[in-house]
Amino acid sequence: MIPSPFLGEFTGTALLITMGAGVVANVVLSKTNGNNSGWIVISFGWALAVFLGVYTSTTLGGSGHLNPAVTIALAVFGDFDSSLVLTYLAAQLAGAFTGAVIGWLAYKKHFDATADADLKKAVFCTAPSIRSLLYNTITEAIGTFVLLFGALAASKSASTLGALDALPVALLVLGIGLSLGGATGYAINPARDLGPRIAHFILPIPGKRDSDWSYAWVPIAGPIVGALAAAYAFKLLMG
Repeated sequence: MIPSPFLGEFTGTALLITMGAGVVANVVLSKTNGNNSGWIVISFGWALAVFLGVYTSTTLGGSGHLNPAVTIALAVFGDFDSSLVLTYLAAQLAGAFTGAVIGWLAYKKHFDATADADLKKAVFCTAPSIRSLLYNTITEAIGTFVLLFGALAASKSASTLGALDALPVALLVLGIGLSLGGATGYAINPARDLGPRIAHFILPIPGKRDSDWSYAWVPIAGPIVGALAAAYAFKLLMG
């Protein structure tokens, strides 16, 4: 198969969500070996998921964005080919949905064994610890600003990591999860939240609750605003 932007972004995002949903399922669902192992496990799991996703995407012809907010912000400020935006967004959303379905299949019996509908939903999409749509949006914007600004700074530095160039982004996500993730669950990526939320809505999960569509716009709008601000600030500072 010939590498392509769609293939790279689709496969990278699918692996990102498979691993990310997997670590959340391992921590929150009943009767898993990792049950109740905590936020640090989730943060490390997502960081490693990002490393795998970015590495895979770039290997298969993508740019390793895995994130519509990043793609849109870079295109707006001229650092990404705008003709590829729709291709990337479609690949990212489809990949996120696919990864969520795979994660559900991996833990199907544990979904069946879990009574708490909120925990089942938490495997798929984010929710705030304290619901305040304005401040939840601000938190998502701040987290995404840190993600993209940090990634741009890392990309401008001379890299000696070779095949491990995905590592700085993974470490950024780990840091964001540990420091800023507690308020909203740090979606910092519209596809990461929306694709799995759609999967939660569609899949035949016994005893599930609604998919909380009234909150779904927050992890879309917040990351896009944060990414645009980060791209603008970085370009301004770099002259």
